[in-house]
Amino acid sequence: MAKDKDKCDLGTCFLCTHCLPDWKPAIGVARQNVFVKKGQQIFKEGDPVTGIYFVYSGAIKVHKKWDNEKELILRFARKGDIVGHLGLGDTGYYPVSATAIEAGIVCYIDMPFFESTLQVNNNFVIRLMRFFANELQESEKRMRNLAHMPVKGRVAQAFISLKNKFGVNNEGFIDIELTRQDMASFTGAAYESLFRTINDFIDEQLIEVSGKNIRIKNEAVLLKLTEEEQP
Repeated sequence: MAKDKDKCDLGTCFLCTHCLPDWKPAIGVARQNVFVKKGQQIFKEGDPVTGIYFVYSGAIKVHKKWDNEKELILRFARKGDIVGHLGLGDTGYYPVSATAIEAGIVCYIDMPFFESTLQVNNNFVIRLMRFFANELQESEKRMRNLAHMPVKGRVAQAFISLKNKFGVNNEGFIDIELTRQDMASFTGAAYESLFRTINDFIDEQLIEVSGKNIRIKNEAVLLKLTEEEQP
């Protein structure tokens, strides 16, 4: 991964927006901008923890091994988001992997400087704790959905979550392109089940698909599907 020190504007990411203004010059010296290509892995599950990443541009998927040959996408990160924070535990290893789904730039902060930041910036620590709490709640909700929500509901929830996360482009399509395999990994569904569900949604006029682009046409019905549980 190529690195550069002159790209981040020191005003966009989770760290820069919540730290003390006087701390930003220190961030400017310590941080490294990492240029990542689409499909490039930033770190992988089991790697030693060396630092924390903040997304400056592009999009990242955070994923974990699931069974022997499958993966489960836990979340997506976009501009301003933090990545790698799950490695702050006592194991010293990243418990997840992070891979670029769009080319972009991530800002890398090594652990010694990150720990110094925590000691100096009380507001950042509070914001980080709230972020962890929200992420834990979302994680518990997703695990419950995987256990109790039918595939149609999980796919509907995925489309709504992606729209809320990335917004829509000028044509009304969700502003992120995902492969069908990534969609299956995000919903926890088999590829074949996802394919059938998408076709059903198209036939029912709930979504419109153009290549990898998806437009929600009837969000109310999708929301209703997310309220259903396994019989």
